[in-house]
Amino acid sequence: MIKKGVYAAGLSVLNADRTLNIDATINHASEAIQSGLHGVFFFGSTGQSQLISTNEKKELIAKISTHKLRKQFFLGTGNNSLNENIDLIKYGIEYDFRQFLIMPPAYYKGNTDEGVFDFYSGLITAIPKVKIILYNFEKLSGYKFSAEMVTKLVKNFSENIIGCKDSSYNLFESLKLPNFLMFPGSEAKLLKGLELGCSGCISAVTNVTHSLARKVFDDFENKISQSKNEKLINVRQTFDQFNLISALHSFLSIKDKKFENILPPLVLLSQTKKKELIDKLNKLEFVVEKNLAA
Repeated sequence: MIKKGVYAAGLSVLNADRTLNIDATINHASEAIQSGLHGVFFFGSTGQSQLISTNEKKELIAKISTHKLRKQFFLGTGNNSLNENIDLIKYGIEYDFRQFLIMPPAYYKGNTDEGVFDFYSGLITAIPKVKIILYNFEKLSGYKFSAEMVTKLVKNFSENIIGCKDSSYNLFESLKLPNFLMFPGSEAKLLKGLELGCSGCISAVTNVTHSLARKVFDDFENKISQSKNEKLINVRQTFDQFNLISALHSFLSIKDKKFENILPPLVLLSQTKKKELIDKLNKLEFVVEKNLAA
């Protein structure tokens, strides 16, 4: 069961032929957890989920079901199709994964409250055991959850709608619902969110800022004066100047060439942009540290 903490929207590692490298994807998530994260979500937008086949997703789900860290592994779906979402969720539930990060369909413009409500209602009617973390990211889905809409979903499906990843940042400061998990989508908002009663964060960049983010989280929980939050924010804001997926893969490819593989239409940063990113991170004295807070 997901709880308060710092999580990553995990990266997907690909083979040279651009198929999913299941073992490397799991190993990357495992190392991030061992370096401080409370857990990792596979198949969110950061994991190129909309571009990865359902069969590959199912292979990974089966593989992580027996992993020693399986209780710290969580799933997204990354599908627009209601029926494909239902199919993948049912498959995950067969392996006792019941909590899913799910964005509204992201293809058609003009998503409405009525249509989005019908989408989640359809999922829950088909799979009454599912637990859903709403994914609020207008930039990708074309739909921004209002506080009223989230409240309506929770009221109608109190056993199923358990939280929200807020990457549009219009909810985390003000929406307060009992027994509801609220995760800003950026570690730059981690401390502020915690101070406001949020549950932590689910972020793309915690794939590399895991140790820093965990330090900020732990210091808040232990009522210790913050020493790393400014650096954490500065690193996140540096990555925010680029396409996040491209920047993360470019940064990690310096040490591991497998991260150079990426699915179209996504591309790596140009050499000029990559140098710009690395130069800015070097000025912040940022390196990926393993096991700092594990």
